[in-house]
Amino acid sequence: MKFFVDTANLEEIREANDMGVLDGVTTNPSLVKAEGNVDFHERVLKICEVVQGDVSAEVTATDFDGMMEEAHTLAQIHDNVVVKIPLIKEGIKALRALDDEGIRTNCTLCFSPTQALVAAKAGADYISPFIGRIDDISSDGMTLIEEIVQIYDNYDFETEVLAASIRHPTHVKRAALAGADVATMPFETMVKLLDHPLTDRGLERFLEDWEEYQEAKEEEAATAAV
Repeated sequence: MKFFVDTANLEEIREANDMGVLDGVTTNPSLVKAEGNVDFHERVLKICEVVQGDVSAEVTATDFDGMMEEAHTLAQIHDNVVVKIPLIKEGIKALRALDDEGIRTNCTLCFSPTQALVAAKAGADYISPFIGRIDDISSDGMTLIEEIVQIYDNYDFETEVLAASIRHPTHVKRAALAGADVATMPFETMVKLLDHPLTDRGLERFLEDWEEYQEAKEEEAATAAV
């Protein structure tokens, strides 16, 4: 499974990249807005300069011509840019046109298997099911991942399933078990993947034993010197 971090914060991206397990970044205008007074296109370029993998950047237009214009602008920023397109009728038209041009795409805001099927047929490189938002309305977002993976396997679609709207490590685990190709998550969730009380307890015990061992060696050396 690929790990993407869902942010526009350069410090978080650098920290995730330094861990050595980061495969890409997903971002959007809302995440850039959270960073304050920064230029969207400049921030996308800076992200691409940090990360070796794919960087998804989203269009804001909802009409075909507007999406195509924005997509062309975004694609010119860096070779690693993947253009995020919303899963609406005009977006499907844009997915097909961009695929014909060789511009890679990430179809976002997916909430049903049929939406994912149409996006794959239109040539999307990634599909982004929003599992957390489905959980928020008392449904099971992970069922959606399982169903999309099954459909794509049935017909050998090359579109990668990118589990989005991840809220906690269990989402990552279940997405991996379901066969999702990618999990994109906040940086704090990525760090939490490492957390376990037995790891903390074991490390604390090892360090205590080492300290006691060192003290014993020092006492032995002091006794021998007398």
